[in-house]
Amino acid sequence: MQLSLRRPAFSALVFSGLIGIATWAGPAAAKDWTELRIGVDAAYKPFTYKTEDGKLTGFDIDIANALCTEMKAKCTFIEQNWDGIIPALNARKFDAIISSMSITDERKRAVEFTNKYYETPTRVVAKAGSPLGTVESLKNKRVGVLKASVQEKYAQGVLAPAGATVIGYDTQEQVYLDLKSGRIDATVADAVEAGEGFLKSPDGQGFAFVGPELRDPKYFGYGAGIAVRKADGDLRDKLNAALKAIRANGTYKQINDKYFNFDVYGN
Repeated sequence: MQLSLRRPAFSALVFSGLIGIATWAGPAAAKDWTELRIGVDAAYKPFTYKTEDGKLTGFDIDIANALCTEMKAKCTFIEQNWDGIIPALNARKFDAIISSMSITDERKRAVEFTNKYYETPTRVVAKAGSPLGTVESLKNKRVGVLKASVQEKYAQGVLAPAGATVIGYDTQEQVYLDLKSGRIDATVADAVEAGEGFLKSPDGQGFAFVGPELRDPKYFGYGAGIAVRKADGDLRDKLNAALKAIRANGTYKQINDKYFNFDVYGN
């Protein structure tokens, strides 16, 4: 009994000592973010992809480099499969995700987001002339989607209950390979990525957008933003300031015009 009474007293003493040390040490200094590790999924043309010689390129990469220049920070890119990219961020494998991640209410529970840096709709892609542009028409059809994407959330939330078979893939490139080979009937994908990365390529010949643009915020969110850890609100603020600066000084437009003949930022 005496031992059990002494333990709280000892713990309290240690705790008091730790408080004293913490008080003496003062508050921890905020990180200066002169080096920034950025997580990307490099299979999403024209936003993030690799050249034939293996170099990372694309709209996201150029935007990230512009932000780092504005912040006077050294940028390092770290590749990560999409379905594990948020867990990898929170495990501190990198500091930010600049890889066309849609800002959604669900993701906001796990990470912090900057303001959007672009916004595009989602579309269904199938064989040209196909009648698969409606929810009802996809009943009993096989629909390929990128795992952990907003398109997968839509397909599982809307198409699967209507009778579609939804198949998840590690990369969007794998989706297109199976669409071309006939192993799936359609895909739900970002309209710009699908148009530039598939429909304009030799593999995309004979395929087209079917049905209307899909923009429901419940599934597709509020544009693409940069994700950081919940504890790194200071980094979010620095990135927001840098985004505002490159929008104002013309750098954003230069990057936009390199890849698109329209304003990808949206309204």
